[in-house]
Amino acid sequence: MEHPAVDGKRFSVLGAARSGLAVAALLKRHGARVFVSDSAPAERMGEARQELEALGVASEFGTNSELVLEADTLVLSPGVPSDVSQVRLALDRGIQVVSEVEVASWFCRAPVIAVTGTNGKTTTATLTGRIFEDAGERTVVAGNIGTAFSQIADAVPPQARVVLEISSFQLDHCITFKPRVSVLLNITPDHLDRYQHSFEKYSSAKSRVFGMQAAGDTLIYNADDPETVRQVEERAPASLSLLPFSAVRTLAAGAFVEQGNLITVLGGMRSEVISTEKIGIRGTHNLYNAMASALSAVSLGVPAGAVRSSLAAFHGVEHRLEFVRDHDGVHYVNDSKATNVDSVWYALQSFHEPIILMLGGRDKGNDYGRLKELIQKNVRAIVAIGESAGKVAAAFAGVRPVHTASSMEEAVRTCAAIARAGDVVLLSPACASFDWFENYEHRGRVFKQLVQAL
Repeated sequence: MEHPAVDGKRFSVLGAARSGLAVAALLKRHGARVFVSDSAPAERMGEARQELEALGVASEFGTNSELVLEADTLVLSPGVPSDVSQVRLALDRGIQVVSEVEVASWFCRAPVIAVTGTNGKTTTATLTGRIFEDAGERTVVAGNIGTAFSQIADAVPPQARVVLEISSFQLDHCITFKPRVSVLLNITPDHLDRYQHSFEKYSSAKSRVFGMQAAGDTLIYNADDPETVRQVEERAPASLSLLPFSAVRTLAAGAFVEQGNLITVLGGMRSEVISTEKIGIRGTHNLYNAMASALSAVSLGVPAGAVRSSLAAFHGVEHRLEFVRDHDGVHYVNDSKATNVDSVWYALQSFHEPIILMLGGRDKGNDYGRLKELIQKNVRAIVAIGESAGKVAAAFAGVRPVHTASSMEEAVRTCAAIARAGDVVLLSPACASFDWFENYEHRGRVFKQLVQAL
């Protein structure tokens, strides 16, 4: 897609974290007049200030002043909510407001595979990238995972593959973003504080991943997820090629399971890709992720045999059902990336062994009711952690024994004390990490370090 002319135009970027810095550099390279604003105190943003100075980009820290509105276009980093005052003022004044992903897409000549969903984005994007790489394709995995899209958008050659993990925040304010392949894994309540506590607004944001697609593009989606199906039926352009996937029924086109094998059907061509028992990542949720990745690859020409090899060899990503250690016959698993109830629901179905579950953190309005039946069936005890420990204890009082811990160190010691040989100790918090940690990665690393020290 040809990008709008940016040479000489004025762009203000709100947010000077990874994505904001990358889009500022991208726009500067193409002749734009760029200004970056971040409300974080200047003393905390030393590296960002130095990077912007080296680029010759004007900036301010500790405030979002009126200077932000002296622009033709306002670019939002994904961490900046759409309802902050400067965004509202920009819209009132007729200033175009776009996301970092939108800007990056103006410059990308390679086909994009965009993966979104409430859960499974990181695993699916990583696995999809691995399949393309294993098949000999030049591939970049970016977006909400690792590298910002803006950092690589204008450097990727047309023959490469760009696999993007895309969050709802990155899809907000996308106007022309048009991936060759979009993947919608599922839509369940999450981040509702960013969407006026409206599930409909959050769901609509997810659906922007396919909103601008047209003839020649493909939408891959979960046919077993009711909200995903509703959004596709109501919003998908009629010209799109639709490839659903299902773990419970046979489909005329897409991916499904038949007699224990993952099957794909595209353009009338049926391929028996792999036995589900040989897929390297376990659990029903990962079966969905594997089907989505397989369809993405096969739809862009990767042979089923190459897909088979990658699915068997891939064993997951850090902080997502990541095996840490066996100690005294107990299996320790780091699922720190499970920051909502739905992620935990899937995790609890991934083990046949009794589970000691570490649950809690900074609560985002969680309703734990969905977990009660699975916890009664699969969990032997709960260790409640973080700010929401009291809420967790109240939610499961009388369901299973609940222990509380005032630190991650105490939580790991408690788990080790009550676990028996053959149990799984599972950190799957259903909450954000910002009460005790910088992010879920930090939480997962500390958990692993403490487990290794047992």
